[in-house]
Amino acid sequence: MKSKVGCVAIFVAIVVVLAIGEVEVARAAVTCNPLQLTPCAVAITTAGSPSTVCCTKIKEQSPCLCQYMKNPNLQKFINSPGAKKVATSCGTPFPKC
Repeated sequence: MKSKVGCVAIFVAIVVVLAIGEVEVARAAVTCNPLQLTPCAVAITTAGSPSTVCCTKIKEQSPCLCQYMKNPNLQKFINSPGAKKVATSCGTPFPKC
């Protein structure tokens, strides 16, 4: 019986921690997902201009850019001159992390 009570207490504690985490995510109102920057790929990797969709996504994802820069798989893409050019073209300040 005590082990069931202990399991229930642990379960409740986990649910509370997850609920607090959800509140924090809701406050931020941004879901960090580098795939959201896909509309910018051509503008970043070529001399092309960013689309309106790209600029919208860059502005939405701007709170996440420092996190992306810390990711070894995304660093070269995010830190590239093309990414800085797109951010400037979109009127989004490039973060200093």
